[in-house]
Formats: sequence, structure tokens, C-alpha cells
Amino acid sequence: MARDGPQAKKAKLERATSQEEQEKSQDQPGENSLFGMGNPLLDICATVDKDFLDKYGLKVNDQILAEEKHVKMFEELVKKFKVEYHAGGSTQNSVKVAQWMIQKPYKVATFFGCIGTDKFGEILKKKAEEAHVDAHYYEQSEQPTGTCAACITGDNRYPSSNLHKHRSLVANLAAANCYKKEEHLDLEKNWKLVERANVYYIAGFFITVSPESILKVAKHASEKNKVFGLNLSAPFISQYFMKPLMEIMPYVDILFGNETEAATFAREQGFEDEDIKEIAKKVQALPKQNQKRQRIVVFTQGKEDTIVATATEVKAFPVIDIDQNAIVDTNGAGDAFVGGFLSQLVYERDLDQCIRAGHYSANVIIQRSGCTFPEKPSFH
Repeated sequence: MARDGPQAKKAKLERATSQEEQEKSQDQPGENSLFGMGNPLLDICATVDKDFLDKYGLKVNDQILAEEKHVKMFEELVKKFKVEYHAGGSTQNSVKVAQWMIQKPYKVATFFGCIGTDKFGEILKKKAEEAHVDAHYYEQSEQPTGTCAACITGDNRYPSSNLHKHRSLVANLAAANCYKKEEHLDLEKNWKLVERANVYYIAGFFITVSPESILKVAKHASEKNKVFGLNLSAPFISQYFMKPLMEIMPYVDILFGNETEAATFAREQGFEDEDIKEIAKKVQALPKQNQKRQRIVVFTQGKEDTIVATATEVKAFPVIDIDQNAIVDTNGAGDAFVGGFLSQLVYERDLDQCIRAGHYSANVIIQRSGCTFPEKPSFH
């Protein structure tokens, strides 16, 4: 039998390589496959003491909007403690983590939000670029770029208390609160980016800013049978913004939240149950617009199991074990979980894989300051 000559071997190798590349490229999500919209904020992170929390009426593991009494708090934070600045905002964190998990192609993740024409705004633009996120900010000069005080407690000084390395977030939305649908989302060039996506994610925090923008995106996803994800984000959203939240809920394919947010939502909805699995089951069964996709509910519980409710079952997924002393801060853990989840969702991978990636991302982020990550993930 005649053997292949060098030329034939070379041609065969080239064919195999190009076929492999083709298969690989088909498997890759395209640019702008993932769309996020929310409040871009510059995080001002510092480890504080209990007296500081008490002085400004802050609780551990809580997220609130800044009031008049918190204006001086931002000044004191910078003067009294060693601070670090990180690009933040819940949705922006999640799409940034998703892009990090995906690596290439760059700009799979798109982000919309409002910033000021100032130094902090320039920092956010630079950070988004470094993270390879395709950020299209609505820029205005009336309000400065929003900030978020991330007050970290613990640092091993309170090992016996519940203050062990947790965060309390106080957001001063400023420019983030100025997002205008008709000035940005409705523009043809921007809406084209929305249409390019297959997966959409918006944190509940944005309900306080532009519920009409969320509804426009959610309805588009529903009509085109694409995936729309929303986060309960904080107890105050369910307490004070239940009406717009429930207007969006029929379009939600995946609902995220933590145990406190789930309990608050259940209470505000008049659910009899306090058991998180039962709450997840009831939220899953709430009315839904697009019947082709059954809603999935994902509730994280810190170091306890993550609870996932689908139309057929409720499952508990254990998180990755970690020595509590390895935790630097929990700021961004929930956002990172969602980012990891979304990174697999754009590949259309199964639910178990999405949860596994979420747990991996959260585990990485809690061992670092702020919602930051190493150059490359080691997730397989």
C-alpha cells in the first residue's frame, strides 16, 4: 500500500487543524453575546471597626443607598482608613467576572450605565477596557460618577463575633441615577448591541434608576426567546420597589439572590414559608410570559449550600470548602457567583456547570480585596 508523501501529510494536517479551529470558533460565544446594564460605581474599600459601623447605623452584609447622614462618612472613610479604589457596581462586576472566565474572544460582555465626565468616570472607562468589557457609558456632567463605600469588618480582630470579614455597602449613586432610556438605550447604535446578545443580566439595584429600561430589554429577550436574568440584589428592593420588581418578574428566566433577599421577598409577597427551598419553589412558580423557558431560581447562602429551583425539582449545591482565615473580604462574592454562572450560560452549558463556575468565581474573589481576580482563571 502506498504511504502518504510529505505533501499529503501536510495537507491532511492543515485540514485537521482548520477543522479543529472551525469547531472551536463555533463553540465560542461572539462579541456582545452577553449584555449587562446597571449602576457603574467606583468602590472605595476599607477595613473599618465596629464603632465606625455603629456611628453611621450600618449593618454587616447589608447594602443600602446613601442618605444625607452618610455624606461625611465617605470623607471620614478616606481620611481615617487605608482605602483602595476598584471599579464596581453590581452588574458591572458580574459581566467583568464573566468576561474574565471566558477570556477570549474579548468583548463578549457589553455594559451600559451612566457616569460623570470626571476623574472617577475616566478610571471606570479604563478599568472596563482593561477587563476587555465593551462598555458604552451614557456620560453627563450634572452629577459626578457614583461611588460605593465598601466597609469591610473583621480582619481577624473579631474572630468570635459575626463581624468576621464581612462587608457593608453604602452606594452614592450620583451619576448612575441619571441613566436615561431615551438618551442612550433607545439610540439605534446602542439598541443594535442589545439585539446582538443572547443572554441578558441586570441587577435589581437598577430598578431604582430606570425600570422602563429593564422592561424594554426584558420584553425583547422574552419575545426573541433569549435568556433574561435578574438579581434581587438587596432587601430594600423588595421592601420599597416591589411594584416595578413584579412588573419585570414575568420576563425573568433566571432569578438570583441570597438568603436574606429571598426571605425579605417572601415576607413582602406574603408567603407563609420561611424555608429557603420552599421560597425558591414558590418564586419559580410565579407567572411567566415566555413559556418556552421555565424559570430557574438560584439562591446563594454564603458558605452554606446554594439552592436551585427548576420546574421539576429543588436541589442544593455545596459550595467550595475554604479556610475562613483565607477570606480577605466578601465584597463582590455574589456578583462574582453570577459572573461565573453567566460565563457558562453564554456557552449554553448545563445548569450544574453554571453553578460550579459560579462557586469557583466567588471562591476566587473572596480571597482578594474587592471584586478583583488573577490574570487567568484555572476553571475547567
